[in-house]
Amino acid sequence: ASSASVLQTIPSSPDQSHYVFYDTLICALHQAERELVLTTPYFVPDHPLQATLIACSRRGVAVTLIVPARNDSWFVGTMSRAYYAPLIDAGVNIHEYHGGLLHAKTMVIDSEVALIGSANMDRRSLELNFENNILLYSAATATLIRERQNSYLAQASAVSSADLQQ
Repeated sequence: ASSASVLQTIPSSPDQSHYVFYDTLICALHQAERELVLTTPYFVPDHPLQATLIACSRRGVAVTLIVPARNDSWFVGTMSRAYYAPLIDAGVNIHEYHGGLLHAKTMVIDSEVALIGSANMDRRSLELNFENNILLYSAATATLIRERQNSYLAQASAVSSADLQQ
């Protein structure tokens, strides 16, 4: 087993002719076979991103989304929750982190590939801001990031359909 890693930087900016990071993100989500864990402070997906997460879950991928329970933007927190119901109905596990503002932007796919960087899961980050992200093809690094995600989950509570109705 090799400990070699391949890293790919993926910048994004509004002056790109197309959204390379967004396209990479959607493609990476489609590659998930067993598990997909995402952390983001700002979750306001467009329709294709939400549909991709739903499709991942419906095809048997264990999808977990970790977001802050209390956001630094009341508006963004409220908007995020507006997207929960269809995800939960499709089997996506949503957890709200109670240890402060979770600002980590991470994704781990099948404990083999990881994505870290500055982009949030919202249109502003994906289309308007100057962002930089790193896609890591390294099981060792993905495992370390996944362990950190587990520490967030230990300080989070699952969101249910009943929670949303309240």
